[in-house]
Amino acid sequence: MDNKLGWPAVRTLFVAVLVISIAALGVAAVIGGDWVVWLRGAAVAAASVWLVALTGQAARGKRTAYVRIRFVSIAAPIGIVLILLAPDSGYPVWMKAEQGVVGVLVAAVALIVNRRTVREAYPKDGKLR
Repeated sequence: MDNKLGWPAVRTLFVAVLVISIAALGVAAVIGGDWVVWLRGAAVAAASVWLVALTGQAARGKRTAYVRIRFVSIAAPIGIVLILLAPDSGYPVWMKAEQGVVGVLVAAVALIVNRRTVREAYPKDGKLR
């Protein structure tokens, strides 16, 4: 993976999201959680696996993978803020805290992948510079 573009750091952040999501599912199994907790936890874990795979593709120069990572890294933290602010979202406090951490990690990805040097490395013609 290209170190100067930050892909190893992005991969590490997405793996951290995966580990945290699996841990949240473990907490739900121990203390119980309704369907919304299980659905959110499983969806975030599955998305994390997909994002780790996309990171490898982006690091190898695949523009579509890079664009998807950019989109998710911007949209996901916005969605998480809405979950955190919603008074009756159905999420227990512990899961809101977990999602807050996930949001910070994904926002860090957004900061990395939206740097000018990274954007310029993925021109619209699809050739890695």
